[in-house]
Amino acid sequence: MHELNAVQGLLEKALQKAKEAQAGRITHLYLVVGEISDYTDESLRFHWDRAGRGTLAQGAVLHFRRVPAEVQCMSCFTKYRPKDGRLICPNCGGVGARIIAGEEFYMEALDTE
Repeated sequence: MHELNAVQGLLEKALQKAKEAQAGRITHLYLVVGEISDYTDESLRFHWDRAGRGTLAQGAVLHFRRVPAEVQCMSCFTKYRPKDGRLICPNCGGVGARIIAGEEFYMEALDTE
């Protein structure tokens, strides 16, 4: 259900940008999605198609740019990419980590006509 709310927020923002540009329709939407975010391409497309019906965004194609996950160990401060979703530091074996990247979810750009 959180995907639907997220898509509705994106749609509102996209429609506002299209209105500001005095566009007739939105053709493409470019999204940045973090590797460890909860959003899948399929789910976002599913909700986008339904939320966009009857709007300037109907039929717009979604494009995704994935941001790799990166965390920092809270014990030794080593930065690393988690393997298999596990936050175990490859340097010291510590399990506490601060997420640096990979949770992003936002609209980067859109194309209109």
